[in-house]
Amino acid sequence: MNAPLLEVWNLCAFYGRAQVLFDLTFRLHPGEVMALVGRNGAGKTTTLKAIMGLVAASARQATFKGQSLGRLPTYKIARLGLGYVPEDRRIFTDLTVDENLETGRRPAAAGRSPWTPERVFRLFPNLAEMRGRRGSQMSGGEQQMLAIARTLMGNPDAILLDEPSEGIAPVIVQMMAEAIRAMKAEGVAVLLSEQNWAFAAGISDRACVIERGEIRFQGSMAELMANEALRAETLGV
Repeated sequence: MNAPLLEVWNLCAFYGRAQVLFDLTFRLHPGEVMALVGRNGAGKTTTLKAIMGLVAASARQATFKGQSLGRLPTYKIARLGLGYVPEDRRIFTDLTVDENLETGRRPAAAGRSPWTPERVFRLFPNLAEMRGRRGSQMSGGEQQMLAIARTLMGNPDAILLDEPSEGIAPVIVQMMAEAIRAMKAEGVAVLLSEQNWAFAAGISDRACVIERGEIRFQGSMAELMANEALRAETLGV
């Protein structure tokens, strides 16, 4: 297996004086989809925010492409090639689809094919039909697709994707799954925070079960699917 893109050792995170993550250790490899799964409030979203420098956190080691994330500000972490799609999407609602995509554009690394509007429209055909539509005129699922497409325009090596299936129509969930598989095929790694067990199981190579801020299981998705007792205890499925 290739060297990991993202390595995190003993990650802890805090909200004020309250500790919410306890010594999380995991790796993410190129072209891999790893799901962070757990009940609501388990610490999945906080894990992504801690990696991106958005909450107070500490780690024995945290690297991306071999570079220490240390105390880097979020914008510098993003410039290393680590994309982030938050749960609340954060698109520019006053801008059109095309304009939103342009805000995310960054040059591709040498030797790599850049993500272009035409290329992301192949992933999300619905967006191609509304290039001039403002974000405020789009459904939640359409906004989610746009948020991912805008992140891809930054030509990331990996994307942290927070709850992409939450609150969107089943047909859009299926399109989202197909898009994530396509990103994987292009070599983009995805760290997926997800409550929707069926969605995560259908697209992920590995799983990391988080409960009360601690890792309860880490292994292949097939191993987790076979462990009914653990799923019932930690996920309720």
